[in-house]
Amino acid sequence: MVALSIKELSKNFGSTEVLKKINLDIEEGSFLVLLGPSGCGKSTLLNIIAGLESIDEGAVFIDDYDVSKVEPKDRNIAMVFQSYALYPSMTVRENIIFGLKQAKTPKDKIEKQLEKVSNFLKVDGLLKRKPSQLSGGQRQRVAMGRALVREPRIFLFDEPLSNLDAKLRVEMRHEIKKLYTSLDTTMVYVTHDQIEAMSLASKIAVMNEGIIQQLGDPQEIYDQPNSLFVADFIGSPSMNFINGVLNKNSQSIIFTPNNENNVKLDLSHYNFKSSIEEGLKVVLGLRPEYVSNMQNNDNRNLSKISLKPTIIETTGFDKNVTFDFANTEIIGRFTPNSGVELNKEIDVYFDLSQTSIFDHQTELRL
Repeated sequence: MVALSIKELSKNFGSTEVLKKINLDIEEGSFLVLLGPSGCGKSTLLNIIAGLESIDEGAVFIDDYDVSKVEPKDRNIAMVFQSYALYPSMTVRENIIFGLKQAKTPKDKIEKQLEKVSNFLKVDGLLKRKPSQLSGGQRQRVAMGRALVREPRIFLFDEPLSNLDAKLRVEMRHEIKKLYTSLDTTMVYVTHDQIEAMSLASKIAVMNEGIIQQLGDPQEIYDQPNSLFVADFIGSPSMNFINGVLNKNSQSIIFTPNNENNVKLDLSHYNFKSSIEEGLKVVLGLRPEYVSNMQNNDNRNLSKISLKPTIIETTGFDKNVTFDFANTEIIGRFTPNSGVELNKEIDVYFDLSQTSIFDHQTELRL
C-alpha cells in the first residue's frame, strides 16, 4: 500500500526552478531518505509534504487523499526539525504534550502517551527541565518525543542530526533506527550525509538540481549507481573514475585508459544495457574496496597493475592508499598490516567484476 504519493510536483522560487516534475511513491512502513547536496531541493520537498510550502504544479496524496491544499495540522504528520524547535519557556513535559493539548486530547490519554514516549526515549527523568538545561542529544530526543506522542501517520525528519557532534550523531542515528523498527509507521528523512542515508533507509532517493536522480534500496544505489553524479555522491572515499575508450574484439570488450595504452582491461563480464560502439568514450568507475593488494585466486576478473603509492592514510581498520594512474588519482583500501610504502612500487589488483561504466558524454550508466 502506498502511504504517500507525489505526482508531477514542481516548485519555483521566483525564476529559479527548485523542483522539476517530481514523481514519487512511498510505501506503507518504509523509511525513505531524501539525499543530496545543499540546494538540491530535498528540504523544499519535505516542507511541501508537511504543508509548509505551497505547490506550483502537481499534487501530494496521503492514503490516496489529495492533501495539497490541506493545512499542516490536518495532515496527520509530525515533523522533527534540524533546530529542535523547542519552546524555551516550557519544560520538557510541556514541550512533549503541547500538540496533544492544542488538539484538546483527553487528559488521561495525554498522561498515558507522555509516560510511554518519555520512557521509550529515556527522557522520563528530564520532564521538569527547560531546554536550556539539556544537551544537544537530549533536546533532539525531546523533539522526537513531541512528534512521537501524537502517533502520526507519517514522520518527517529535516536533517535532525546535523547540529550534533560526531559521537552524538552515531548515538542518535541508532535511536532513530530503533524508533523506526519498533513502530509500524512511515518515515521521510532529509540529509546530505550519505552514511546516515545508507544506515537508516529502506529506500534512498538521490536528488540533484530539483530532480530525483535515482530511487532504490541502499545497496542497489551503492553497487549500481545509474549516473556519474550518484556514483560520486555515494561512498566515502568516493568511487574512482578513470577516463578511457571501449574497443571490441571477437570475444570481449576492452577498456583502454587514457594515456595508458599498454593497459587493457577486459570487461567481457560486464552486463551492458545495449550494444557498444567501437571507440566509445567512457568513464570506468571502481570503488576503493575493489582496488587493493589482495589477490583472490578464485576471482578471474582481477587485473594486476604495478603502481607507486603517493599518499597513505591510516584510519585504524584499513589504509586508504592513493596512486597516480591514467592522469588521475585513484584510491585503494588496504589492510592495516599491508606494509605499503610511499613511492615504492607494488602490485595493485583491480576487481573488474565490480566496475560501473558510464557514457562520457551523457554521464549515464551503460
